[in-house]
Amino acid sequence: MNLTRDRMHTIGWGMTLIICLALTLALTMRVNAVKSQVRLADRQIAALKREKLFLETEFQTRASQQQLKRFNDLDFGYAAPTAGQYLENERQLASLGKSRSPDAPAPIRVASADGVKTSVRLTSAMVSDASATQEDKPAAHRKPAKASDLSEHLAELGRKGGAR
Repeated sequence: MNLTRDRMHTIGWGMTLIICLALTLALTMRVNAVKSQVRLADRQIAALKREKLFLETEFQTRASQQQLKRFNDLDFGYAAPTAGQYLENERQLASLGKSRSPDAPAPIRVASADGVKTSVRLTSAMVSDASATQEDKPAAHRKPAKASDLSEHLAELGRKGGAR
């Protein structure tokens, strides 16, 4: 009888342990479900706070626009331009100007470079003027290139080069 009683005692403790584990598992699941609901509620609260901030900003913006409109109507009287206030071209704009008074300063003048060659050849101080090519000279001062002129030019350069 003792052997059965010990066996029943062990089976009872095993069942109690299994029941406790099942309850712990159920409680853990319930806690996780509540945590999930809390996180969802926190996200909803954050979204509502953002929406509230947006609506407050919108309200303040509209209120300041109404205040600005009241200031404009009361103090300044500005109005949006109408179609008749736009000019079609520069001549209409110029016709609105006044003539210069006698004591007005002279207008600013801008220089133009119509006859000036735009490409400038930058040369080193070591290069002599004799090495200038026909393209560097203006077209009016250029001579037509001939073989004899080229040989004379090379001979002259050779003499100057040997004198250095």
